[in-house]
Amino acid sequence: MLELENVHKSFKHDGSVIDVLKGVTLLVQPGESIAITGASGVGKSTLLNIMGALEPPTEGTVRFEGRNVHALEEKDACRLRNRDIGFVFQFHHLLPEFNALENTLMPALIARTGKQQATEMAVSILDRVGLAHRHKHRVGELSGGEQQRVAIARALIMKPKLLLADEPTGNLDEKTGGGVADLLLQLNEAGGLAIVLATHNHRLAERMSRRMEIADGQIH
Repeated sequence: MLELENVHKSFKHDGSVIDVLKGVTLLVQPGESIAITGASGVGKSTLLNIMGALEPPTEGTVRFEGRNVHALEEKDACRLRNRDIGFVFQFHHLLPEFNALENTLMPALIARTGKQQATEMAVSILDRVGLAHRHKHRVGELSGGEQQRVAIARALIMKPKLLLADEPTGNLDEKTGGGVADLLLQLNEAGGLAIVLATHNHRLAERMSRRMEIADGQIH
């Protein structure tokens, strides 16, 4: 499904070049669950952003179902991010002025789905992630675990093939984080959703089908 070939990423800082990724090659198959671990600052988030076509590599190629994602026209890249790849971030990035249902249906509206159909899709996925009773609650009225479940619902409403999750349990207590981890694995096993997540949580990493670590810019 997703192929990274000899991916490098460098940043310029105060006149110096910092090499974060140094030739990462990786295959992600449909239905896999992969954990990427490593110390803070080694490039886990950068790697996920490159996988999801949010930022380009300095060198190397990223292919999604055979297409070079960083050679796509912007409209096609936006369509890829909207329909085929879902994103979950540590800090949720939910819109506080909207309720759980409204936050969840945003990607469907962006895809120009009719409002009634988008609402039905959002209700269905919110029910699936265990928030059937919280549709009308605004972000500030939800617990941290509930907010993360809304973020997961939003990421999945368009039925993507790949979910990229950056520290999805990082701001949650152990029990709540465990519930989010259970949910991700249920979605992976039930629907063949491929998941790649970056985490410091070794207990969560051990539950994935593959585990790898970034060190010195490379995958081990």
